Amino acid sequence: MATRPALAPAKVNLFLHVGPVDAAGYHPLVSLVAFADVGDRVTVQPADRLSLTVGGEFAAGLEGQGDNLILRALRALGEAAGIGEPPLAVTLDKELPIAAGLGGGSSDAGAALRLARDVLRLDLDEDALADIAAGIGADGPMCVYARSAWAEGRGERLTPEPRLPPLPAVLLNPGVASPTGEVYRAYDAGPAAAADRPAPPPAWDVATVIGWLAGRRNDLQAPAVLRSPAIAAALEAAGDLPDVRLVRMSGSGATVFALFETPAAAVAAGARLSESHPDWWIRPTNLG
Repeated sequence: MATRPALAPAKVNLFLHVGPVDAAGYHPLVSLVAFADVGDRVTVQPADRLSLTVGGEFAAGLEGQGDNLILRALRALGEAAGIGEPPLAVTLDKELPIAAGLGGGSSDAGAALRLARDVLRLDLDEDALADIAAGIGADGPMCVYARSAWAEGRGERLTPEPRLPPLPAVLLNPGVASPTGEVYRAYDAGPAAAADRPAPPPAWDVATVIGWLAGRRNDLQAPAVLRSPAIAAALEAAGDLPDVRLVRMSGSGATVFALFETPAAAVAAGARLSESHPDWWIRPTNLG
C-alpha cells in the first residue's frame, strides 16, 4: 500500500555565519535553521525494484540529474538494514525551486527515508536515519528531523531549539538558480567572516526573535548577489513590503525570506508580491 504523501519541508537558514575554508576543504558554519510548512511531496510504496518518478512544477529542473539524493539515501538505507537495494517506488512532487537555498534535495531524501522505514517496517529510529542521511550531505541529518535547530560544524552538529516560535514569513525566489559551489567560491574570493555562535535572544516571542535575527548575518548573501543580481531585486522587493520586519537570503540563495509579526501580514504581503512579480515563486508560510 502506498504511503500518504509526506511533506518534505523547505529548510530556511534564519542566519548563516560562515568561516574560512579549513584544511579539509570545508567551511565551518553556525546557523539557526527552521522548516517551513510548504515544500515538496514524497510518496513511497512497495514495488519490484527501486524507482523514482518526478512530477510537479519544478520537475524539469531534475531531468538528466541521474542518481539524485532520494535514490542515494534509499540505497544507503538498504545497505544499513542489510536488505540490499530496497524494492520501492518513490514519487516526488517537486514544488520547490532547484538550487534555491531551501535544502530541497536533502529534505526530499529525509522524507523518503522516514517513509521507506515505515513501509519496510524497519526497526530504525530517527537518529539511525540521520546517521544514514549524513552520508548524502551535511544537510541530511537536519532534514530527517525537520525541526528547528542550531547547526554547527559543517552543519552536522545539531542542537534542537524548541523555543523558536512560528515566524510568519513570505518565501520568494526570482527564478534563478544559485549553485552552492559557485557561491562558496565567490565567498572565498573575498574577506572571510567567522563561524561565530551568538548568544540566544533574551526572549522567544516573535517580535524579540525577529529583532535578534536582524543583528545576525548570512555571510553568503553578498557573494550570491554579486553572482546573481536578480537576488538583489528580490531583496529590494521584499524590503518594500508593508509591515515587513526583516529580509534576508536563505542558505546560498536564491530564495529570500521576509519576516512579519502576524500571519495576516505575511499573507497580504505574499498576495501583493504575486501581483507585482507574477513570474516569481512566492509562498506565504510559517517558519518553525
